[in-house]
Amino acid sequence: MKSAIRILVAAAVAALSGAPRAEPWTKSVDASLTLTQGAYSDNWVGGEVATVSWMFNSNSLFEKQIGTKVNSKNTLKLSFGQQHNQDKDSREWRDPIKVNDLVDFETIARFTLGGFVDPYVSGRVESQFLDESDRENERLANPLRLTESAGIAKVLVKAERREWSVRLGGAFRQLVDRDRRDEATDLRETHWTNDGGVQFVSDFTTPVGDTTRTFSSKLYVYKAFFSSAADDLAGLPNENYWRAPDVNWENILSASVTKHIVFVLYAQLLYDKEVDLAGRFKETLGLGFTYKLF
Repeated sequence: MKSAIRILVAAAVAALSGAPRAEPWTKSVDASLTLTQGAYSDNWVGGEVATVSWMFNSNSLFEKQIGTKVNSKNTLKLSFGQQHNQDKDSREWRDPIKVNDLVDFETIARFTLGGFVDPYVSGRVESQFLDESDRENERLANPLRLTESAGIAKVLVKAERREWSVRLGGAFRQLVDRDRRDEATDLRETHWTNDGGVQFVSDFTTPVGDTTRTFSSKLYVYKAFFSSAADDLAGLPNENYWRAPDVNWENILSASVTKHIVFVLYAQLLYDKEVDLAGRFKETLGLGFTYKLF
């Protein structure tokens, strides 16, 4: 698998070196900020408290066809939000609670050779801005999940504002957890977990009605065939949890009210048996300020 990735990368370099002048990048960068505030009088009956919450989201896309043989597509998703709650008794503001945190970058090189399917190689980096899992040692950009994949891709639909593509290939993943405390020795060290398997990705975007509304859906399914943690888990109740498929299904419906005011509905379904035996669901609904750089 690793040899195949090296061959495809070498082919990409060769194609780039001999390709005619590349087309300009197709660029799309937007950022949005959503604010929510609630307040109650001192004699309000009930357990409600004053709250202030905010959320920042940004989506970036840079894509271009390099010659006739290579299509390069790069996406970056950033999200961070906090909620501030007032103490019910003292009326003082508590420390903020993180409600959303995501850093997700993916780059894909698809080799457009004119066949029924296109070979591809891809790399993905997933993390978060602030890791608060250990209050004694909060870390930036931790943990890191790195994914390298190679296989075949197919663009099923390609129109002006509608696109649907799928990918299927082998993948290797590395999970890097820096300065993690060992409960047995109380020492901190960087912990690595490696696994490999097969990955399927479906990416769909379409307008809804007119140009002011857009729906996008992205599905990741990953099935591991081997894991470096298998020996450490042998004999434990969760020894085979890593074998279960991981699923990440994201859906976004956005509607522009005005040029800079946008309504966004986000729904995410996650399944990772190593984290929880049941699926996890997340939904956010917001009306906020948005700005398109490109």
